[in-house]
Amino acid sequence: MAKEKVGFWAGLAAVIFHPITRLAARREALGLEHLPASGPALLVCNHISYLDPVYTAVFVHLAGRVPRFLAKDSLWRVPVLRGILTGSGQIPVSRTSTDAGRSLSAAAGALADGKVVVIYPEGTITRDPDTWPMASHTGVARLALSSSAPVVPAVHWGTHRVYDHYRRRFRPLPRKQVVLRAGPPVDLTGYRERLAGSGMDAALLREVTDYIMGAVRDVLAEVRGEPAPASFYTRSQRTDTRSQRTDPDQALP
Repeated sequence: MAKEKVGFWAGLAAVIFHPITRLAARREALGLEHLPASGPALLVCNHISYLDPVYTAVFVHLAGRVPRFLAKDSLWRVPVLRGILTGSGQIPVSRTSTDAGRSLSAAAGALADGKVVVIYPEGTITRDPDTWPMASHTGVARLALSSSAPVVPAVHWGTHRVYDHYRRRFRPLPRKQVVLRAGPPVDLTGYRERLAGSGMDAALLREVTDYIMGAVRDVLAEVRGEPAPASFYTRSQRTDTRSQRTDPDQALP
């Protein structure tokens, strides 16, 4: 497989991340063939642990590509990390709407340049009591519809058992199994045709977001070997009862 050109900082990250992911868990990467060997791709992932980006980066690197993450801008305030993030072409995301728009523009530019862009549409680690994807922000739909790049759903499973942020638990031993799996690109043809006819509105963005995240959820169901829920947990929910889920079209924007 042809390798994408890797700069110094991305190469340094690979040298560090590969052994970390091997030491922290037994790593299994599946579906690498769904990530194109060249040209743009939008990799849409679930988010269950702060370890996810490390494993995602390795997954993309195993496919012979260099990932460009949409990552919280607070990471750029860490001195050494700032150099790695900037040097490897990562994309800072701010909480403010103006800067968030700039982030999406930068991500769209990376796709136009033939890069692999990684996005976690939930915006944070899932709060779903059963660790399924939550209702997600619609920026992923805006980015997907503004480009012809393939949109590839991908999941992590097991990283939360190594490091559970909400319970403040880091348990690398006994060694866990971490599975990373990509599914086939999501078919957005019909949505892109609707976009050409009626434009991009909130309803379309919500529908496309839930459609893409539904594909992510289906890949996760395959990895977990159990049926996925029919709707998405929302940030406003604070109970552990499945019955209080809301339908996707009622999810937060």
